[in-house]
Amino acid sequence: MTIPRCLLFDCDGTLVDSEPLLAAEMASSLTALGLPFAASDYMGEFRGARFMNIVAELQRRHGAIEPEALRLGESDMRARLAERLASELAPLPGVHEALNALANYPRAVVSNGPESKIRTGLTTTGLSDYFGDRLISGYTVQCWKPDPCLYLHAASLMGYEPGECIAIDDAIVGVKAALAAGMQVIHLNRFPDVETTPQGAIQISNMHQLPTVIAHLTHEAVASLSL
Repeated sequence: MTIPRCLLFDCDGTLVDSEPLLAAEMASSLTALGLPFAASDYMGEFRGARFMNIVAELQRRHGAIEPEALRLGESDMRARLAERLASELAPLPGVHEALNALANYPRAVVSNGPESKIRTGLTTTGLSDYFGDRLISGYTVQCWKPDPCLYLHAASLMGYEPGECIAIDDAIVGVKAALAAGMQVIHLNRFPDVETTPQGAIQISNMHQLPTVIAHLTHEAVASLSL
């Protein structure tokens, strides 16, 4: 068992409570484009998925939309979302406490979202200083979860082997990506009634539990090396 040396955090739904805002803006924009979509669809079926993958699936179900209309619709949606993130966003309970308790670990944010959205979310919630410029976006890397390449890229940038990293992610697509990358994975499962933590990941229900779980993993790894 490898000693954990680096922490890789998802952003939306893990550090910041942005998903209800995102779901609401997506529902408004997509429905206006002729792709029926409710906020509950995002939270239930598409949580954590890349926006264009959601659009592609909705077009498969409801018919194709003219590309320029889609481009303008997405641009308007992201502008409205940025305004709401800057004024309404809050960190998830226990995030500040967990990051303070885990201050000795190098850490980064690894998100499917654009870097500008990550920065807005961290700034609004007072989390920027915990991560600095260590923000790895799928749009920058041109690779998105559930493909493991985003987490693998993050580990490489941070200077660690995948097995030395713990990924903390709330979305199933992110958990699967980190597992496929060969990382230790903690699933922040806030919806245990509708989501099942994939085999190989450790489930927690809130961020207050994170420092204890990581301390336990570290203790187990150190003990195994001394045998």
